[in-house]
Amino acid sequence: MAPIPTPPAEPHDSPDSYVGLDEPSAERRARERGWPSVRSLPPGAIITMEYRVGRLNFEVTDGRVTRCWKG
Repeated sequence: MAPIPTPPAEPHDSPDSYVGLDEPSAERRARERGWPSVRSLPPGAIITMEYRVGRLNFEVTDGRVTRCWKG
């Protein structure tokens, strides 16, 4: 049986620090801090519930991040 791979470490970063930023600034900051995948979503978007290591999600309303979470 093959060993279970160890997922890469996520950046040590607080999703709450992105709330209130405009979308371009939030995405730029996330990439500078090492997030390989950044996803912006409108409020109420239908998304899959799988957890993806290294992904940061933004809920964006009127150009501002209103919610942010990992996965």
